[in-house]
Amino acid sequence: MLKWLVYAALAGILVVLVVVFSWSGTALPLSQARAVDVKPGSGLSVIGRQLQQAGILPKGHQALIKWWFLAHASGEAAHVQAGFYVVEPGVSPWNLLRKMVHGDVTSRHIQFIEGWTFAQMREALNRYPWIAHDTESMSDAEILRALSIPHRHAEGYFFPDTYDIASGNDDLSILRRAYTTMQQRLMSAWQTRDPGLPYQTPQQALIMASIIEKETGNANERSLVAAVFVNRLRLGMRLQTDPTVIYGLGNAFEGRLHKKDLAMDTPWNTYTRYGLPATPIAMPGIASIQAALHPAHTNDLYFVAKGDGTHVFSTDLSAHNRAVNVYQKQRVSGVR
Repeated sequence: MLKWLVYAALAGILVVLVVVFSWSGTALPLSQARAVDVKPGSGLSVIGRQLQQAGILPKGHQALIKWWFLAHASGEAAHVQAGFYVVEPGVSPWNLLRKMVHGDVTSRHIQFIEGWTFAQMREALNRYPWIAHDTESMSDAEILRALSIPHRHAEGYFFPDTYDIASGNDDLSILRRAYTTMQQRLMSAWQTRDPGLPYQTPQQALIMASIIEKETGNANERSLVAAVFVNRLRLGMRLQTDPTVIYGLGNAFEGRLHKKDLAMDTPWNTYTRYGLPATPIAMPGIASIQAALHPAHTNDLYFVAKGDGTHVFSTDLSAHNRAVNVYQKQRVSGVR
């Protein structure tokens, strides 16, 4: 009798193993990528429940039992590693187990690009799937209050960079890091600024840096562009820079500036107003900040785009007008 019980038990185990290993090679029913964050010290049963909560393993006890048997029968039960895993459609339970045994984790980071506006930064945060979106329904002013940032406008005060995302991060925590990083980079650069610059505060330098960021992507020209604007400020001339006008127009900008746009007064219209605009107009990178604080030593007061990403710089209006006549058709933006 005992022998038959042993045979029956072995047969039962064999059936279970056949079922489990058959299941292990079948693709999990995922219609889209799913993520799970396995904490250090998590047991196999806890991980199985996490996989179910994340929508990776099917619901119910059967799937948990199969997962448990698969890990133990393969000898990998004690080798599953903690980490953040993104599981793509088409993955089988066996492939999932191997992925977690090998620690094939997904690095999480988000990138904010130099020259982006705060609206673009918020859009990128809202699209990022692996964080809590606490700010999605908040206004810019509410975000600033939540972060205890003492500014009326958010534009330009967050540093463009690639930020690693740890477990439990939300969008507010990422914004806080970007703001802190900008403050640190700006204040460090401010301490080594050239003497005699026409800025009273680091914030004014940040405004200038944002204009430089939008005016040119050419690394060799940033300090030259900065020199034009610094020279104009010193002489009491209007900056007359298109990107500030475009920023002030907001959603009313139609893709190309017209004379009526240049005449429409806003706090950012440097054709109608003297001095710096009211706020930064984008997120400047460190190169533009350095250019604002270390402009080239030139007498240039004008520049016009050549159409190839570079500019022609001029010290007087006659030379500038000649350059405009040559490059007018290719010109995208510049100082008039």
